[in-house]
Amino acid sequence: MPVSRKSDTSQKNALKREGGLVGLILACVGASIGSGWLFGPLFTAKMAGPLAIGSWILGAAAILLLALVFAELAPMIPRAGAVVHLAHVGNGPIVGHMWSWILFLSYASIAPLEVTAVLTYANNYYPGLLQPHTDLLSSFGFLIAVIMLGLFVITNFMVIGWVLRINNAATWWKIGIPLLTAVMLIAVAWHPGNFHMRADNTLSDVHGMFIAIASGGVIFSLLGFRHAIDLAGESKNPRRDVPIAVIGSVLIASAVYIAVQVAFLGAVNPADIAKDGWVHLHFQGVNGPFAALAAAVGIGWLATLLYVDAFISPAGTGLIYTTTAARVTLATAETGAAPMWLNKINRHGVPWVTLILLFLVGIIFFLPFPSWQKMVGYIASMTVLSYSIGPIALIQIRKAMPNLERPFRLWGAPVLAPIAFVVSTWIVYWSGLHTLNFIFITLFVLLAIYALTGVFRKGRWAEMGWQYMWWIFPYFMGMWVISWIGPKDLGGLGYLAFFPSMGALAVLALSVFYLAIRESVADKTMRIYMRQFGNKVPPAAP
Repeated sequence: MPVSRKSDTSQKNALKREGGLVGLILACVGASIGSGWLFGPLFTAKMAGPLAIGSWILGAAAILLLALVFAELAPMIPRAGAVVHLAHVGNGPIVGHMWSWILFLSYASIAPLEVTAVLTYANNYYPGLLQPHTDLLSSFGFLIAVIMLGLFVITNFMVIGWVLRINNAATWWKIGIPLLTAVMLIAVAWHPGNFHMRADNTLSDVHGMFIAIASGGVIFSLLGFRHAIDLAGESKNPRRDVPIAVIGSVLIASAVYIAVQVAFLGAVNPADIAKDGWVHLHFQGVNGPFAALAAAVGIGWLATLLYVDAFISPAGTGLIYTTTAARVTLATAETGAAPMWLNKINRHGVPWVTLILLFLVGIIFFLPFPSWQKMVGYIASMTVLSYSIGPIALIQIRKAMPNLERPFRLWGAPVLAPIAFVVSTWIVYWSGLHTLNFIFITLFVLLAIYALTGVFRKGRWAEMGWQYMWWIFPYFMGMWVISWIGPKDLGGLGYLAFFPSMGALAVLALSVFYLAIRESVADKTMRIYMRQFGNKVPPAAP
């Protein structure tokens, strides 16, 4: 079972290694600071009230745990879409294919979501981009959205070095404007009494604090670290640069988001929350919350600047996500989870076929899908679910190759890895039962289709590695059952309270974690896999 398969085209025209350390860090930070900073603080405040600050702190800690895991793993697989390859290494082809599908669905939807965010803000000063009294695109808005998505794709036809240079310039702006906004709002419109107002009289702010991590845009906004992993195949020195970029970008983005959340909470007019609390917060221009706040407190020049940023920040994020989504899709073809015709790279090192596919798939996401908040819940949960394979792979590779050279070695991995898996499971759970229904139904349909291809293709069934993936069934089904009988806040029946349900999930996740390690691919096979990535794998101990 080879890890990857390469066409003649991909061998002749390989991805160009033109990315440096600064480019990787700025790619991660630039991906993090997009529509998330424009909308995330509003939805997080409505769900958690003043405890929204805790949502960002806990979310940052959770993402940092995953980032530390991948800081060790990613340099050992310096290939485009490294997460896709990692799922294959320890868990066989079928698990790798499932994780490929999860990643593709999450990545392909982000650029369209960022375009929608641009048009949502723009509708405040150019009405007609959205349908009246909704957050859905009008026919004219749909046309503009398709053109914008096309520009992202066309820009990505340049070599990666130029794409990263464009992103670098945009990212310095994207860091500066949120920090400037935080400073100005705190200086001009600071209402300390807002921090004592509850979300409302019925919703538990503590529950809301956890739910907002998945559904309020927190995790969605902090997932930018993964771009260092996805662009490792185009980094000049991935073994040094990837760990630094992964960890550093999480710390930078978290600091920016905590600052703007504090500023937002303090700047809201107390009259807007005095009667019904944060959960019913509404003010004129709420579809462009920071610009509306700036205008309301008399900082007109900042409001104008924010409307400009409402194009630059999401557009920059959409651009870099188009870049990395193409690399993830390329990896799915290399591992056999997608047709080989996707595995084509032109003479400039650009995966052009995957870019065209992403454009076509992206157009579908402009159709009447749920709101920004609902979509980020789906995307965040699917992405975290895909990255939850990391802690499992870390221990599997440690067990099979304890002496393998590791540019970065995670301290306390036997303890931190299972904790990271539990936390990942919680994040997916916090997105709610409706999101889990969407994710699991989609995955089981894809799995059924893939299983049928194995039945009708001679010799394929035995090669799929079904024996390595049985842990997925108790994991998915257990998570769904706990969510179904869990708290009403998350869409469940209410038979199991919020924190007891988290305890039950922790037991489930730990059981599945060690089951997945026990049922992993044979150590000998894993060593063969790792050699294909250029690692100097020491011989097995006698």
